[in-house]
Amino acid sequence: MADLDARTRKDDLRIGTPFWLKTPHITVNADTQLPGGHVDVVVVGAGISGALTAEALTRARKSVLILDRRPPVRGSTPASTAMIQHEIDVPLTKLQRQIGPKAANAAWRRSVRAVNDLIGLVAELGIDCDMQPKPALYIAGNTMGSRALKAEAEARNRIGIGAEYIAAADLRARFGIDRTAAILSAASASANPAQLTAGLLAASIARGARIVTGVEITDMAEMSCGVALATRKGEVVTADHAVFCTGYEYLPQMKTRAHHVTSTWALASRPLTGLPEWMLGTIGWEAADPYLYFRATPTGRIIAGGEDEDAATTNSDPAKLARKAKIIAEKLKTLTGVDIGKPAYSWAAPFSVTTDGLPIIDNVPGFQRIQAVMGFGGNGITFSIIGAQIVAARIAGKTDPDAFAFRFR
Repeated sequence: MADLDARTRKDDLRIGTPFWLKTPHITVNADTQLPGGHVDVVVVGAGISGALTAEALTRARKSVLILDRRPPVRGSTPASTAMIQHEIDVPLTKLQRQIGPKAANAAWRRSVRAVNDLIGLVAELGIDCDMQPKPALYIAGNTMGSRALKAEAEARNRIGIGAEYIAAADLRARFGIDRTAAILSAASASANPAQLTAGLLAASIARGARIVTGVEITDMAEMSCGVALATRKGEVVTADHAVFCTGYEYLPQMKTRAHHVTSTWALASRPLTGLPEWMLGTIGWEAADPYLYFRATPTGRIIAGGEDEDAATTNSDPAKLARKAKIIAEKLKTLTGVDIGKPAYSWAAPFSVTTDGLPIIDNVPGFQRIQAVMGFGGNGITFSIIGAQIVAARIAGKTDPDAFAFRFR
């Protein structure tokens, strides 16, 4: 067995009450006792990354055991605002300079494909999660002005990603927003992340997957024929492969200077009437630091967030949560003219970012049969789809052509 540093880190994954926890159809039945026998793949984590990975593997007819120390859909996933974007936190023009055009272009194109793949998967499985394809409005702010956004739109169009540059006058006329410019692009979406995750887990269970909760992995070992995972209770689980989808509670072996944990805040309004038509059908975010992001639910609630801080634990302060929710609501009103009043729900959570805005999807260093999906950055759900696809291909003995862009670094 590996030594005890194989354990994942522990965090309080959120404070406050995410709106999604008050919605129906988010509970998935799970066992509390480990089954006997060997399986093809153990997936550690029953959030959105684990659910997508389990779905991809059971679709490939693999036997799957899902383990989590918490009940399914009760970790960091409900803290998501579920703005399912193809746009990456680091703009294409900047990412091309940072990691080279080949990797940057591959990452951006794959993000577009991933959103479309998820929309199709939800339709195929019949998951009721308010999945709505939407365009995204990327609004000029203190990190990118009109010239930078125009160059960004041109760069996206050159690699086949549709992007409409909107100048200031047109932005005011169409969206009522007084900024110097924006980019409007298709291929994004929004959904209820808890219902989405529960639906994916249910699909995996229907194909034979098992979920066991209250399980904490403390050690792991790899042999030529498979892997063995030891639990805190002294039990051992064996499989051909293991995939850690533990989000911000990542394995210490995956710690690098390429990523770190920050804090983020979010809110949900009461259902509102009279919202601008564009806001009901578009997700929005700023080219700013800190940035504001927002979107509407089908019932007219505004989901908004931002005010990120580069500190892992400041999200645990209830007084700060109240202040941050007020700031987010005020910034939304200033930008869009929409006054949500007092938020109906507010919450805070740790949030991991990478220096290049990309996820880390790769083998755990020192292992060939143990992988990690770390969907860090502002596109967690989108990156989780990519992670599930890369992991499923690798376990099937195939090479995903874009895997190089998301390697461990």
